[in-house]
Amino acid sequence: MKKYVIDLRVLSNQRLGERYTLMRLTSDQQLPDMLPGQFAELRIDGSPSTFLRRPISINFLDRERNEVWFLIAMVGEGTSRLASLRMGDFLNCVIPLGNGFSMPLSNDEHVLLVGGGVGVAPLLFMGDALRRMGCQPTFLLGARKAADLVMLDHFRQYGRVLLTTEDGSMGEQGFVTDHSVLINERFHRICTCGPKPMMMAVAKYAKAHDIFCEVSLENMMACGLGACLCCVEKTKDGNVCVCKQGPVLNINQLLWPI
Repeated sequence: MKKYVIDLRVLSNQRLGERYTLMRLTSDQQLPDMLPGQFAELRIDGSPSTFLRRPISINFLDRERNEVWFLIAMVGEGTSRLASLRMGDFLNCVIPLGNGFSMPLSNDEHVLLVGGGVGVAPLLFMGDALRRMGCQPTFLLGARKAADLVMLDHFRQYGRVLLTTEDGSMGEQGFVTDHSVLINERFHRICTCGPKPMMMAVAKYAKAHDIFCEVSLENMMACGLGACLCCVEKTKDGNVCVCKQGPVLNINQLLWPI
């Protein structure tokens, strides 16, 4: 898929909870095609200590309004700079990058989308794509506490939403892999993104139950083009650059102990 370097105009930058901001951007030109699971490299301007772009998952593509959304977790100087952008500011982006989730073969597949932390971001776009083809996805979203669960009303527009929190403040208490739905229902396909231990646990569950499963890896990425080799992941087929041959990979490719 063709990549573009474009300046996008900020429409809004809404603070969500303690750690997140939802940034909506647009362009005077039609935004390029994008796939759920792909990401963008966002340039950080005005920071004397931030030299590299930041890889951020595409949260949503609103084709009717010509908008692309990014859910950003404020974890350092770069992401804090992104969170400080205001309406009318411009943000230079390389977009779209990487490979996305594969789609079901038919609309009667029972699809589970599992996310933790900021890893929930690409699942909203995936949920929209599934609904457009007639699938009814189930979202299983986890966080440490209720305040860390964001965009729930958006997710509920595209499917059933199930929740877990480690402290039990919302949904079922525990990790996503502790949720009762994994015992009570059978799924044909799982897509997951979040902290690596969470994804490994989801992959282990999928492997044990012979479920097709793809994970969106969050290896450290610098260039986003497969040139710097800092995001390499060892697989059964050798080393791959997550930014170029991922970030979405089938669990059968990985060397995880599952």
